[in-house]
Amino acid sequence: MDLQTASFTRPTPSPIKNITKAEKLRLSELLEYQEAQVVSRTLAQNKQLSLTLFAFAKGEGLSTHSSTGDAMVQVLDGLGQFTIAERTHQLSAGECIVLPANIPHAVDALEDFKMLLTVVK
Repeated sequence: MDLQTASFTRPTPSPIKNITKAEKLRLSELLEYQEAQVVSRTLAQNKQLSLTLFAFAKGEGLSTHSSTGDAMVQVLDGLGQFTIAERTHQLSAGECIVLPANIPHAVDALEDFKMLLTVVK
């Protein structure tokens, strides 16, 4: 096949970014805690899905807000508190919870904690 008859297609950009591919990783090690801060790293984002890692310093959080998609939180390290429509849940490493679409929720770090947030619309 010569260049005149070859069919060239551009590779479709991968929705996964900011992370090494085809290697074993520990998600909780991809972000470092920063004193008095919330640190985040977006791993994928489009109209239907977002994947974001967060590291919350103790005492930090996200004020009450809502999302247009269901949000699943997986706690990777530490202890976080999630308030969903005025009901409070404490989650530690290995636990998860779904924050329903269009329902107000807030996040507070009872101690340093890391989480993976998956939002599906």
